[in-house]
Order: sequence, then structure tokens, then C-alpha cells
Amino acid sequence: MHIHEYQAKTLFNQFDIQTPKGVLISTVEQSSEACSELGGSVWVVKAQVHAGGRGKGGGVILCRSMAEVESASEKLLGLQLVTPQTDAKGLPVSQLLIEAGQNIERELYLGLLIDRQTQKITVLASVEGGMDIEKVASETPDKIIKFGVDPLGSLSVQDCTLVAEKLGLNADLTQQFNTTLLGLYEIFTQKDVSLIEINPLIVTTENQLLALDGKIDFDDNALYRHEDIAKLRDISQEDKKEQLASEHQLNYISLNGTIGCMVNGAGLAMATMDLIEHFGGSPANFLDVGGGTTANRVAKAFELIQTEANVKGILVNIFGGIVRCDLIAQGILQAIETVGLTLPIVVRLEGTNAPEGLNLLDKSEFNIHVESDLTKAAIKIVTLTKETSE
Repeated sequence: MHIHEYQAKTLFNQFDIQTPKGVLISTVEQSSEACSELGGSVWVVKAQVHAGGRGKGGGVILCRSMAEVESASEKLLGLQLVTPQTDAKGLPVSQLLIEAGQNIERELYLGLLIDRQTQKITVLASVEGGMDIEKVASETPDKIIKFGVDPLGSLSVQDCTLVAEKLGLNADLTQQFNTTLLGLYEIFTQKDVSLIEINPLIVTTENQLLALDGKIDFDDNALYRHEDIAKLRDISQEDKKEQLASEHQLNYISLNGTIGCMVNGAGLAMATMDLIEHFGGSPANFLDVGGGTTANRVAKAFELIQTEANVKGILVNIFGGIVRCDLIAQGILQAIETVGLTLPIVVRLEGTNAPEGLNLLDKSEFNIHVESDLTKAAIKIVTLTKETSE
């Protein structure tokens, strides 16, 4: 689950991580009041959306007068902001964070993530803050500082000081840096975070270390332990199809292809999509219906796939381990009738009672093609969708 910058900074402050003073607004009329509350003569107006690259998309505006702040607020509020990390539709802007301008001397990068290769929480830091960390890592990897934390231990002050030294921070800034990094680590471990970053972490001419931006992604599977975090969810920033899918315990991601996919198991779903691509097709979605597949869940899955206007056919690939394939076949037939599905469907079943399930589908009056071999099923759906398109 993603949260907004202002929410991340609120959490930062709770763990003694310093941020610029800011005011959240949702109307243009509130902009001048925000400037008066912040003081100064320079402000930054920042669109609050769940996407990076806001500056490149025009969602971060530097203002040198209240009139400019008001104009920027009027421009951004209600906008569908398109950034390098959104689709062509963009994301709706309903809130703005107005912050006091800062005297920036240096920009750093600081973040933590789970490195699955080393099986450790890994600290990433760089003197190249304010840039895409992926670009820095690919073009100048020597400027990335990596430090893995022993999963049986914890991050120490000495560890933080070592990273600060590599960033070239003086004694005063090192003390602030240690507080910042230890705070990030506490948030990461206490709140079941999957990624947390500050980009940029700035050094001001007043010798202050401030989190100028903040990003936190939480592990969805652990939200039941954190009611306070779950309440921060902003569904207006989520794809409506993916939102509906989550309500029915479906893992769904929209893509741009023509073949709808319904699979149980994330790994099997990825393999299915790879096969479709291999034989000249293109997946319209990633859809994992989970191990405990039910008729209702299958119906919702078909409903989601049908909402994609570019879908020309559907490939169902189910491995019946937890549930019987004949029961899944009955659920598929019920779902097709309920949804009113007319697209060509190829169903591959494997596992418990797979022959019975395939036989049930084959005898039905619906436009269903059955296969027990996944490769043949992939070739069949690619062929059918191409015929439909012609």
C-alpha cells in the first residue's frame, strides 16, 4: 500500500525525522492562509499523488509570491496529473502540500528496502540525491552506498555513522543523520514496510538535515496488524479494477494486451503470460484468483477481464491442488452464465479431478475450448484471438 508524501512526513516526525514546515490544503482559498502560517517569501506547492516524477509532470511548483501560490493551487487542484510513473490518464490531485522554501546546499538520497538476494534489510544512500536512484545505480554504481542489516540484529549508531562518513557529512550533520536513519529503520521494522526513501534528503546552508520528500510502501499482507496505517489508504489513487479485485481477494493488474488471463498462483500466472508472449500473443492482465477458488470469485474475475475493451479472448489456467478441478469447472460454467460472457475461452485444468472438469466444460453449450497441456492452450488462445481480430 502506498501513502502520500504528507502522510509519510507525518510519520517521519513521529520518529524524530526532520522535515520542512508544511501545510496541507484542499481548496484554492486556503493557499494564502497557508503562506501566512508558514511565513517567508518563497514556497513550494506540491501535488499529492501516489507517483514519483511529480516535478517532471509539473506537479511541483516553486512560487515567490502569494499570488503565484494561489495560481499554482488553482492549476493543480482537480488536475489529472501525468508523470513518468503514471499511465496516460494520470492521477487525480485533490490535495496540495505547501512548504516553506529551503536554502539547499546539498541533495542526498537515503532509503531502506528488503534485498531478497541477501535476505536483509538494506540501507541505500547516495550523494546523488534528487535523481532517479535506478539511473544512478546503472550509470554510476560507485556512488551508491549499500549496507545490509543482520536480520538477527539491528541497525546501530556505529552503522549509521559509517554511512554518514561515506556521504561526507560533518560532525553536526552526522548526529542528525544518525537520528534520521535510525528513525527510518524503526518505521521500517515496526510498521512492516517494504520500501522507504527520502529523495532528496537535503543539507541546508543553516547546517540542517531535512527530508524534502518522503515515500513509504507498506506490505499489504501485514496491514491487519496496523489499523493506523490502513486508515491512510487513498482509494482515489488506485485503479478501479484493481480496487474491486482486492475486495474479492483477487490479485489483478491491468495490461495492454488482447488475451485475458485467469490463473491460480502468482508464479503460474507469470509463466502463463510468458507463454502467451512466446507464441505471439499479448496478455491483457495479470490475474491470480488464489488457491481457494470459488464460483463467485471466478465470476468476479471474468467480470474484471470483460471490462478491458481490448480483450479478444480469455485463457483460464488452473492447477487444482487445494480445490477439485470438477468443482472449478462448475464454477466456470456458472460464472460464464452469470456474467454473460461471449468471448472465446480456452481452459486448461491440471490436478485433482482434472479429466472430469475438462469433460464437463467440453460438453457445455458455451464457446469453451479445453486443453490439458498448457503449451497447447497458449497456442490455441493466441490463434483464436488473432482470428477474432481479423
